[in-house]
Amino acid sequence: MKFPGKRKHKHYFPVDTPKKRMGPSSLTMNSPSIQGLFYLVGLDQPLVDIEVDAEESLLARYGVKKGESIVLDDERAMTLYLELKKRKMIRGEFAGGAVGNTLHNYTILSHNQAVLLGAIHKSITVGDSAYTYLCKTSSLVNLSNLMPCDAPMGRAICFVFPEGERSFVISPGCMNELTRKYVPEKVICNASTLLLTAFLLRNPDSPIFDATMHAASLAQAHDVPIALNLGTSFLIEQDPEFWKLFINRHVNVVAMNESEAEALTGETDPFLALKKTLEWCDLVLLTYGSKGLYLGAYSDKEALRKTSHELYSKSIPEYNKYEYSRGMLRRDCDEPVHIFCHINPYQGGPDKIFTTNGAGDAALSAVLHDIAANHYHRAVVPQSPKHRIPHLTYSSISQIAKYANRVSYEVLSQNSPRLVYGLPEKEDSLEEAYWDF
Repeated sequence: MKFPGKRKHKHYFPVDTPKKRMGPSSLTMNSPSIQGLFYLVGLDQPLVDIEVDAEESLLARYGVKKGESIVLDDERAMTLYLELKKRKMIRGEFAGGAVGNTLHNYTILSHNQAVLLGAIHKSITVGDSAYTYLCKTSSLVNLSNLMPCDAPMGRAICFVFPEGERSFVISPGCMNELTRKYVPEKVICNASTLLLTAFLLRNPDSPIFDATMHAASLAQAHDVPIALNLGTSFLIEQDPEFWKLFINRHVNVVAMNESEAEALTGETDPFLALKKTLEWCDLVLLTYGSKGLYLGAYSDKEALRKTSHELYSKSIPEYNKYEYSRGMLRRDCDEPVHIFCHINPYQGGPDKIFTTNGAGDAALSAVLHDIAANHYHRAVVPQSPKHRIPHLTYSSISQIAKYANRVSYEVLSQNSPRLVYGLPEKEDSLEEAYWDF
């Protein structure tokens, strides 16, 4: 496990006395109690994103309107795809899916394993969409539990117009065919977190809906935190009461953007949206475009740590007063207190943004990396005073915000929905981002 963000070495494994300090090299990693305990698991609708230069005559033949999305049956979608390949209109093909993006980024950041559960075409050949998905996913993402299907890989074909307008053609393929048989309890029970997305619960009659609910019940039975990426405001707007109930019953961590936050809570103010969402869960990540990134969580009154920064007031007075506190599950707090943090875009954001696709997934991967680091550290250094009180996160929410902000910036800079190179090893501008414990 690579620990999150840039850290001074003395803060990696703080214990009571120097002679008790333990580093990774002194751990017996092959022992049954340690081996295989540290990974992130996620359910997804694996698909390939295909970018194409738009041609209006072609779109007209397939009934696609500028700026809109349609769903094509697999046969027509394959005909379209083969025509695009023959005419060399495809800009690029990328492994997609919100959960898949997050798991990939998590492995790049943590140097640790993740497990993807989903469905994929069973006959993979060089050059097809399933092959593309495998090639463009980190080797640390374990794909051995994917469900093999006769149907083709899911595809999202994005037609890009010269002025930047986009139209989408979705071919579901086998993306919704995952059954509970391919959600093994042995995979869920030792995970640091189970990651879900709202897209999985779009259709109650689909096999993947049942598989998702089964995975959530397994995670809760084994006390594994559940994270939910809302993914789309359109889906939340259709039935916000369903999502509030689902989050309240099953979810610990919610990730959303400003439009999804408004659809869920009815609040346009980011802090009020955080506060409202914390009525149903334990930690909230809110990405808000040019306004940056917001975090809300719980801490016990006994564990609160005051910031050394200037105090700021917006809709919540002195909202950052306890931003040096670590996140906790509300059930573990004797006297739960809301804690909040806000950070502006790293260095103002990239000079030029080609697409914001994947930025929120990147920020979430940093948050989940921090939660996994706490899981790891608690297991291998249980005597550390860091675990005198049970926490959900390894870092303060202030440090998590810095880390998530930086990872999101890197995805935007790389013009890719997934991290390609990871984070730079040395940056003078990050010297201040050390551990604040």
